[in-house]
Amino acid sequence: MKVHSQHTKHSLLFKDIGIDTNQELVVFMPASCHVCKSEGFQALTRLSISFNGAAIIAALNITNDGLLNEGEISLSKSAIQKLNVQENDLLNVAHVEPLQSMTHVRAKLYGNTLNQQQYDKIIQDIAAEKYSNIFLSSFVAACSGDNMKLEEICSLTMAMIKAGNKLEWGNEIIADKHCVGGLPGNRTTMIVVPIIASLGIMIPKTSSRAITSPAGTADSMEVLTNVNLSLKQMHNVVERENGCIAWGGAMKLSPADDIIIKVERALDIDSEGQMIASILSKKAAAGATHCVIDIPVGNTAKVRTIDDAINLSLRLREVADYIGLNIQTITSDGTQPVGNGIGPSLEARDVLDVLQNSAAAPKDLRKRAITIAAEILQLTWNVEKQLAEDLVIKKVDSGEAFSKLISICEAQGGFHEPGQAKYCKTIESAAAGIISEIDNRKIARVAKLAGAPDAAEAGIDFMVQLKQNIGKGEPLFTIHANSSGELEYAYDYYKQNEKQIIKLN
Repeated sequence: MKVHSQHTKHSLLFKDIGIDTNQELVVFMPASCHVCKSEGFQALTRLSISFNGAAIIAALNITNDGLLNEGEISLSKSAIQKLNVQENDLLNVAHVEPLQSMTHVRAKLYGNTLNQQQYDKIIQDIAAEKYSNIFLSSFVAACSGDNMKLEEICSLTMAMIKAGNKLEWGNEIIADKHCVGGLPGNRTTMIVVPIIASLGIMIPKTSSRAITSPAGTADSMEVLTNVNLSLKQMHNVVERENGCIAWGGAMKLSPADDIIIKVERALDIDSEGQMIASILSKKAAAGATHCVIDIPVGNTAKVRTIDDAINLSLRLREVADYIGLNIQTITSDGTQPVGNGIGPSLEARDVLDVLQNSAAAPKDLRKRAITIAAEILQLTWNVEKQLAEDLVIKKVDSGEAFSKLISICEAQGGFHEPGQAKYCKTIESAAAGIISEIDNRKIARVAKLAGAPDAAEAGIDFMVQLKQNIGKGEPLFTIHANSSGELEYAYDYYKQNEKQIIKLN
């Protein structure tokens, strides 16, 4: 990224003090620094740091305990990687010009409608990593709820597409699928992709990591193989296997979306307008021509009512038409988790069980995956529903879909079996009754407190379903964690909320 500044540049000696701030770019300077004094730099000032032709914008932190001497400067680990600097390199430091696009964000915060050019500028600056987390949070908040008109969602979607790479495959039909989410488990992508690829339809799937859930598709697929593919690597895998399942962020497809997602995850916000722009910009950037979008509906799913699902479907279709993408939306049951596993490794295990036709395979996960794969066939091949389902089921039952998943994993870097957590605790029902309600959000919270998705093996094995008779002392689910502290933390949360998490009649 090139950053231009009219302000004076100062050179300081780099020293690595070993501070990790995750993805936040931070620069460290001592309070005694002559540059800070002469330029009036204060803590949290945004600065341009450049080295060897590359530059970043980072937030300033001031040190007072002798970590750095006069004339020295340090960076967070992520900033070091961005600039590729080493000990004793000379770094240039300068003021950053005010971000003009923030005037558009402020306008949006006050309820104004933004046009295409204004969204273009905001997204370009976000993709160039010029926004601090505070700026990003203000943009996410400005677009949350029902604050975006349809034309604004179209503009935001186009801006996200234009700000990154766009894949071209040269085929008339490129299939894709997406689930709006809100359901723990529900790892259908890893079943659908090998089915569709084995049928001869190209399906280069780029997936996200978890936003507010215990696992995203990229997190679960990473249990089995490498998902950090370059554009060239992705092309090679797809040419060889007709499909892939890769993390979209590694290829800078709609890169601003990946930056925004990190803030949404921290704020636990996933607004409709940004969700639509996120979904469709990723599909268009990945080169998809036909896409099936599953909308689960339930009291504790992302989409609460069938009316909400209908409205979301209409908006998705309108924005998809605007960007030239052929989509089909379907609604599904969003009242309870799908599959048994909730968490990257546990969900990957369920996927393998389904594709291997194991007796332990969750029937609901298999059924959902078959339904979505059949919808893709109907959308792309224009075949009748029953024929589409028959073709899909044959690929699963014969083991061809499983063989294709293994081949895709091998092409992406090698296949690995899912691991197991070090600690587990089975939760038993405190009373007998019929299960009348399951809170998806709180179940997901238990899995996250156990360590998912950061600890791939952590999460929940969910053993019950709605309308099931349960006896006192019978198992409800098992918590898996890699530390005893996280296990107890998750268990304590369950005990505080057990009557809301699983309700009995």
